[in-house]
Amino acid sequence: MAMVSFVDETTAGERSTAWHLEIFEERLPVREVIRRRVFQEVAEHNAQGGDVFRGLVQPTGTERTLNGFKLRQPRRIDPQEQADRALEAFSRNGFIVLVDDRQVDELDAVVELTRGTRITFLKLVPLVGG
Repeated sequence: MAMVSFVDETTAGERSTAWHLEIFEERLPVREVIRRRVFQEVAEHNAQGGDVFRGLVQPTGTERTLNGFKLRQPRRIDPQEQADRALEAFSRNGFIVLVDDRQVDELDAVVELTRGTRITFLKLVPLVGG
């Protein structure tokens, strides 16, 4: 069993507090790591409720805010839809995945997960004016 740390960063220098997820497999494709991360954050949002979703990718019907994505009205988020959006974002370079500071380029790449593995999601922020 691995206790994996997830950290979100942006190219603008912002960094989130690390959060942890237990993963029982020692090896997983990046696609599955992303899916599990998204399902966990959606489950936490749906359990707590509220009108701000803090997650990897923006749900439909929301607007970006300083602390996440504001829902027009509080609602449950669909975890499968969010996972599909995250995988699509990865495929079009919306974010980069670093596993223990090593970039992983393909969704089907298998990564080794050990106690203390750190996975960074580096969100690419477009430059102003370019």
